[in-house]
Amino acid sequence: MNETIPLLPLPADACDAHLHLYNPALIAAPAAPNPLAGCDAGRYRTVRESMGLRRAVVVTPAPHGDDNRVTLDAIQALGASHTRGVAVVYPEVADAELQRLHAGGIRGIRYTIAIPKTAVTRIATLPALAPRLDALGWHAQLHMTPAQIVENRDLLMALPCPLVFDHMARLANTDADDPAWNIVESLLRSGKTWVKLSGHYLARDAATARATAGRLAALAPERLVWGSDWPHPTEMPSPPDTRDTVAALHDWLPDAALRRRVLVDNPARLYGFA
Repeated sequence: MNETIPLLPLPADACDAHLHLYNPALIAAPAAPNPLAGCDAGRYRTVRESMGLRRAVVVTPAPHGDDNRVTLDAIQALGASHTRGVAVVYPEVADAELQRLHAGGIRGIRYTIAIPKTAVTRIATLPALAPRLDALGWHAQLHMTPAQIVENRDLLMALPCPLVFDHMARLANTDADDPAWNIVESLLRSGKTWVKLSGHYLARDAATARATAGRLAALAPERLVWGSDWPHPTEMPSPPDTRDTVAALHDWLPDAALRRRVLVDNPARLYGFA
């Protein structure tokens, strides 16, 4: 990390809601230099403590497929009282396995369909799982482009379980008549949908990202969460500078009360923190 960047204050119990933690022993060895080196619970604990973060939501990275051991192990290593997880499962998963994952701190499943190379499951399998997720109080985390949101409108509107739209810097069009925006807005008003701003993606285009974040914050401040997306070696050779990301977060959300809501109150409700 760049130690010259000042550490901006974060509220107590601030949550980083999207951590990719890897166990290289569970996946094929990547090409050198190893982008997964150090992307484990011990490394993240150091980063988290240096930032003043108290809570974390760990995501099973795409290279692990539906092997959720890395996420469950990280929850245990980081402390189950302030760590939750998002897993990958298939529709035929047994109820006993879902209960085991729930007991281990899992509170949702993820669907990465925006990038075919990292897709593990297909959105067409979600309706079969949705009632089971809803019964557990879990959500479905969706990585979708605006075009995919429009294409799957009817499916999304019919799902009974809560949804989390991830990486919503992708909603770069701030035109009120944009069809993807209209669908997301309708789902947000339904009361069972959330949106997440991902620090890594927001940093790609600061001006557009700030406009996107501002519009989402005005639309549904009670359903907006944030995650640094640390690390993301599937798209970059090294983890992003987390202090840069937090500094940018203060720029995107300059109001301290709103930052507290996005960092503390909203993830506590969504992920079930005490």
